[in-house]
Parts: sequence; C-alpha cells; structure tokens
Amino acid sequence: MTTPTPTDRAIRGLVLAGGQSRRMGRDKAALEWAGGTLLSHAVALLGRAGAARVWVSGNHAAYRGIPDALPGLGPLGGLASALAVIPDGLLWVIPVDMPLLSVALLHRLRDAGPGSVRIFAEYPLPMCLKIDSTCRKVLASMCGDVDGTRSVRALQQRLGVVEVPVAAHELPRLVNCNTPQQWRELAP
Repeated sequence: MTTPTPTDRAIRGLVLAGGQSRRMGRDKAALEWAGGTLLSHAVALLGRAGAARVWVSGNHAAYRGIPDALPGLGPLGGLASALAVIPDGLLWVIPVDMPLLSVALLHRLRDAGPGSVRIFAEYPLPMCLKIDSTCRKVLASMCGDVDGTRSVRALQQRLGVVEVPVAAHELPRLVNCNTPQQWRELAP
C-alpha cells in the first residue's frame, strides 16, 4: 500500500445549513455552541480537518452561503446548489447540527479508500463525496425527477457507497440535534 501524498488527500468541505429547522423551531445554524454557533463550529471543524476551502449551503451572508436554487429538496437541493460553484474533487459534506463530529472521524472517511461515496455504516452524513461528471449527472437527474426519490441516501446508493465501520464508542459523535429535546440532551 502506498502512502497518500498531500495532493492525493486534498479535500474541500461543505456544511449543509440551508434547512428550515422546522422540528427545532429556530435556526439550528445559529444555536450557541462552544463560544460560537453551530455553523461557526462546523466551518472551523472542517478547517481543522484540513479542508482546503469550506462552503456553506444556505442563506448565511456572513459565510457567503449558497442559497438553495431548488427550494424544498432538503439536503439534496443544498448539495446540488453548492455544486454549481464547487469544483471537482473530494468533498466532505457535513450537517450543521452534528457538533460532536471529530477531525479523526472526517479523516477516516477521507482515507477509507476508493469509492465515490464514503459514509459511516447506517449514517448518510457526514460523507466524503467524489465530485466528478458522474456525480453531477446523477444529482441533476435526481433533482429534476419530480416523481423520483430525492434524498442523500438515494444519491449515495446510485453513486455506489462504501460504508466505513463505526465503533460503539464513536456513535455519540454522529448524533444530530434536530429537535429541542435532542438539543437539550446534547448542549453543554
């Protein structure tokens, strides 16, 4: 096995923060976390992990956020909108509402070997996604198919997903906070 060179490991990051936060009842990206917001925390996490550049999906002016060009499609629509400006290559995609996610877990996804999509078993996000013409075509097709399944999981299955095992002690790091109850259980 050869050791990857820094160029082989070049990666960018995308924070999905364009949702309406209906279940939370307020903007999750603006929730206070570790002296900042969930959004500032997620952007900083990707930077610490080594992302060469980080984008934010959603209408967040302070981060030059990318508004959804196709509203109502959830994370898939946010991803599609962001790919209009993100070049080909490896991309970490993380949700804004997963504050316990770690650099080590992101590195495991990046280093998991070949594959267009790498996720932790049973968790569609975070993911390491290979952006290329195939990915763009599949994503455009899914977004344009009003009768089809429009989910991140469906995109992953169509592109071919590699599921990285996750240990029981790592599962708490993959918890989302989607509701006030989940937030109360998670918030420091």
